[in-house]
Amino acid sequence: MSSALLSSLVNAYAGALISVSKTVGLDVEFQKAGIAAGVKAPGSRVAALIGIVGSGVYGTAALMADVGAFGSYVNAFSGGMIQGNVEDPIALSVLGELSNMISGQALIKVDTPGLDITPPQLITGENLMTVNPRAGEVKSFTLPFKVKESGSVFLVLSLHA
Repeated sequence: MSSALLSSLVNAYAGALISVSKTVGLDVEFQKAGIAAGVKAPGSRVAALIGIVGSGVYGTAALMADVGAFGSYVNAFSGGMIQGNVEDPIALSVLGELSNMISGQALIKVDTPGLDITPPQLITGENLMTVNPRAGEVKSFTLPFKVKESGSVFLVLSLHA
């Protein structure tokens, strides 16, 4: 994968997270100073993992959130009718839909024929973390975002370079 495509994907995903959040009524701020190589998502309790495949691109986009940010998204998507309980499958489906919306918007921005996503996998637990592959061809980036007055959400992109 070219560095231009890698850069386009990272920027498109960051912009899409902010755009989709605004669409559902949440004020989200990109924490540029917190961008990290690898996976750094402290306090994450829920995650949605989507595969990115096609056109020579192979990787994943993981949306990881702490309890506060998760609750804000569940509240925004449900109009306040569902609580952000990390053990409630309906509440968890919000994170899957959010990751679908972000990925769809990002891929439209990148506009690379043949690039597609897989359905999301949902994960819950305490202090979620991933194990970085040792292979040098996988590049992982964590993009941190602050959901105003509620918590943090992290977008982790891991792509084969």
